[in-house]
Amino acid sequence: MRLRNVNITVRRIALKIQREITMRILLALSLVGCLSLTAEGERPPEATAIYLNGTVHTVDALDSTATAFAVKDGRFLAVGRNEDVLLRKGESTEVVDLEGKAVVPGLIDSHVHSTGAAVYEYDHVVPPMHEMADVLAYIKKRAEILDDDQWIVMSQVFITRLKEQRFPTRVEMDRVAPNNPVMFRTGPDTAVNSRALGLSGIDDSFVPPSDANYKLERDEEGKLTGVLRSGSSLLKYESNTKKPSHDERVAQLKKLVHDYNRVGITSVSDRNTNDTALEIWRSLHEAGELSVRAFLFYSMNANTSPDKIKSRIEKAAADPLHQYNPHLWLRGVKVFLDGGMLTGSAYMRKPWGVSEIYSIRDPGYRGMRYIEQERLYQFSKLMLENGFQMTAHSVGDGAVHALLDAYRTINENDFKVSEHRPCITHCNFMSLEAIESMAELGVVADLQPAWLYMDGRTLLKQFGEDRTKYFQPYKTIFERGVMVGGGSDHMQRIGSRRSVNPYNPFLGMWITLKRQPRYMSETLHPEQKISRKQALRLYTLNNAFLTFEEKEKGSIEAGKLADFVILDRDIMTVDIDDVKETQVLQTYLGGQIVYDQGKDNQSSGE
Repeated sequence: MRLRNVNITVRRIALKIQREITMRILLALSLVGCLSLTAEGERPPEATAIYLNGTVHTVDALDSTATAFAVKDGRFLAVGRNEDVLLRKGESTEVVDLEGKAVVPGLIDSHVHSTGAAVYEYDHVVPPMHEMADVLAYIKKRAEILDDDQWIVMSQVFITRLKEQRFPTRVEMDRVAPNNPVMFRTGPDTAVNSRALGLSGIDDSFVPPSDANYKLERDEEGKLTGVLRSGSSLLKYESNTKKPSHDERVAQLKKLVHDYNRVGITSVSDRNTNDTALEIWRSLHEAGELSVRAFLFYSMNANTSPDKIKSRIEKAAADPLHQYNPHLWLRGVKVFLDGGMLTGSAYMRKPWGVSEIYSIRDPGYRGMRYIEQERLYQFSKLMLENGFQMTAHSVGDGAVHALLDAYRTINENDFKVSEHRPCITHCNFMSLEAIESMAELGVVADLQPAWLYMDGRTLLKQFGEDRTKYFQPYKTIFERGVMVGGGSDHMQRIGSRRSVNPYNPFLGMWITLKRQPRYMSETLHPEQKISRKQALRLYTLNNAFLTFEEKEKGSIEAGKLADFVILDRDIMTVDIDDVKETQVLQTYLGGQIVYDQGKDNQSSGE
């Protein structure tokens, strides 16, 4: 054993000496190369920095791997072999030995809600909840702190992620908080206790109007269960939590953005930016402290009056941020077409089926749809022709097909939509027909792999093998030529794994490689697994395409923005399960370091 250890040590020393000799030879050669002239008789531009001896996954058209690259003026100057890149060395060029480390393009998250997530725990820390006991303990603790009739609110504790796989019942919430109204809110759906119903003037005799776009669930006896589908507006909720000031919101966003950098994220798409959020992003950008590039989707209500829609879109179009800016760009528009799969309201082509998990009693219930077809068509057309990328929250396959029908109507009657890159947000439940239509029309897709991991077990239990055949079907999407990007839908908490929807991109990549939901030993439709290179594309070049920026970023190629990440392992060669444990050593934005593991003093909150 001692002899084996000695041999290993000798080999390591030999490799180190060999690397040092190679570096000295290459640097000497570079001095000669720097004196040479180009074919036009001019010296090649000198780099600010050169990185050598790496395993550089470029994500170019050939998925090539390089050993070196050079940076100048915030962009990649050259990419290739050590000896070729060293031709760009000048007297003041910094030369960095990567020592074989893996490098990937700056990672991009296609779906975040950063300004809200950053202040989610501003009033008090909200612990993770894995089972109903955690939920009820939190409600009880809040009831002990608050006065009678003060509201207790829980946001985005998804029932698909609880051990019991159900909403808390009205009776359970009454027991731990009899004198406080309780609102358990998950996406568009809400479960409330008796006190919340009573203070809101809702009892078993309540009859919604015929044109209501909400639904109140009832038990077998016709009594309200406390589950409201898209009915939270009925509740007379009064907030009792502290509200951060604008400056505090900006400071919290800065903290969150740093945590994005910690896991290699250099670009994000904020998928529902209201006016308040827009000003928070703008403030951080104008202060020169925005260390990610942000593409903003302006929040819109397709069901408001035409005059209000016109006024709001004109306001967005007139904003200086609507013009291209590589740091902050107001370019998209988002509406909500259906509910959610995590709460039982996604709009499906076939009925959900009676379900204890989702408290569904109506066997014909297909979920919630919020925009009728003609309005969806007219609204989408207006957004696209006014220079905005249109997308709609469309979780169920019924919503996906409805949005595709609207895009097809525009394509056939008004103008070709492909150059506008209309998008479908979420599109978790798809069909082969839908995927082929997306490829034909040039429609892009924004998916969140974490939902497969976090919620796959419950969805399989609810829908079975057949109806989950095209649940997040990454391989088919790639094979059919649809441009798909990976995101997180990060909504709550700072911390890439403790957040309600984890935003760690290496976890996201691993999910697409393994397709093994949490708490399951088997995979969910393994035929839809993708390759490692495809998984990396989800979070790099594909996401750059989704925001019209594939010529600016998303790969390590000469002329593109120098956004790159140095990793502690090579995600192309390590064991698949090790991919999700990848750590970022350094993150660069425009050639400038924005995260350095060796100098980081902030807690990640993971």
